[in-house]
Amino acid sequence: MDINENLMTQYSLKPNIARNLSHSTKSVPMMEEITPRWLLTFLPWTAVESGIYRVNKLKEHYVTPGNVPFEAYEDLTIHPKHLHRIPPFRYIDPSLIDSVVPLFEKEEYNPGKAVTNSENEGNKFFIVAKGQVEVSTLGHRGKKLIVSILSDGDHSNIDAFMQKSNRYIGVRALTPCVLFSLERTAFENWINQSSQLRENFNNALHKWENERANANKHGEKLINLHSGHLGENTAPHTFPDYEEYPREYILSYVQTILRVNTQVSDIFNIPIDQLHEQMRLTIEAMKEKQEWEMINNRDFGLLNAVAPSMKVQTKKGMPTPDDMDELLARVWKKPAFFLAHPKAIAAFTRECTRRGVPPKTVNFYGSPFVTWRGVPLIPSDKLPIKGDSSRQSRCGTTSILLMRVGEGEQGVIGLHQPGIPDEKHSPSLSVKFGGIDNTGITSYILSLYFSVAVLTNDALGMLEDVEVGYYHDYE
Repeated sequence: MDINENLMTQYSLKPNIARNLSHSTKSVPMMEEITPRWLLTFLPWTAVESGIYRVNKLKEHYVTPGNVPFEAYEDLTIHPKHLHRIPPFRYIDPSLIDSVVPLFEKEEYNPGKAVTNSENEGNKFFIVAKGQVEVSTLGHRGKKLIVSILSDGDHSNIDAFMQKSNRYIGVRALTPCVLFSLERTAFENWINQSSQLRENFNNALHKWENERANANKHGEKLINLHSGHLGENTAPHTFPDYEEYPREYILSYVQTILRVNTQVSDIFNIPIDQLHEQMRLTIEAMKEKQEWEMINNRDFGLLNAVAPSMKVQTKKGMPTPDDMDELLARVWKKPAFFLAHPKAIAAFTRECTRRGVPPKTVNFYGSPFVTWRGVPLIPSDKLPIKGDSSRQSRCGTTSILLMRVGEGEQGVIGLHQPGIPDEKHSPSLSVKFGGIDNTGITSYILSLYFSVAVLTNDALGMLEDVEVGYYHDYE
């Protein structure tokens, strides 16, 4: 210490010494992981009994075409069992399906490359193994019309292929693509190679067409009705038929054991209740995990509950007003809200600003929300961003969900079981005393029960492959 410092005259009490005689105002413990968890707030919750919710539906009379899975990109192949996802192949004898798989030719395309060599839609059937392709046609005025954007597992129009449609179709790769294609000539040669095969295929085609004729556009068994003028008309006989084995949702849970030292809770308990804060922060973490599971869980999570027909591909990568309108066209029956990562919402608002249509905002629960066509975009950081190597990275792709909600609307609902034993703090949250060990550590068992159900396929739609890192240069 400098000797001159000791010789300096002190004229008042030093502040750092005076602090020893004063009180300090303390905050409760802060935790950056806590988010608003808007999904838990905006979603209607349905109480269940015995932890099970059964979704009864009309019987599915006709199975609509599904996606073809490709599990390994390093060695892309078509498995015969996966062709059964596409009618009429699903009705063909499995032993005969093995012989059609070799007819599919593996093709690779660079972005911008034309996929079809013919203008007739019925001349080629293809399955997208990897990448994105744009399918277009010509309108009545000769303008290009985009029919669809196909990606991994999607396939071209099987109806057009089977019916030998001569409608003009254009297909080009939007990204590097791997496709498996089936040419009409090869397919017809396969059918005609034996009378047994031809008969089997014709029977499969007839069964497929018959099931479609007796089903509505959603694949459900038709309810026969008659409409006409007054008179002596014979009314048809009918009945709504139900699924024999409906899906059951069994409540999932988040659980942990909180351990608190009794000395801490006894002595260091003023002015802040240590047990209360330990419990509060633990419950906050459990609810963060709850929202993550409701979005990402492989069994019931919203991202994995979207039907293939309800998925929309972005036209250019970034989320545009056109993309959001297309998603609204899928979930058109009383859409409640979009659910998107904050970066996806920012990417969308940038596109709107560039086009001169900045979205409006509304206030719910004291917070502003961006809207599109009057439907709010609810932020959640639980939607993953693929390719985001760091928390600060702007790059990567994500998805935007749109849902109709409520049991009465046949929408998306949250599931819980209020009134469980030792329920505290919130419904379906159990806090049980787990005892004190010989070191004076108290244990509390915390269990939170929940799930989420999509009651009908058209209640949930998804915009896929949304790029969040594109910025416009206005200079």
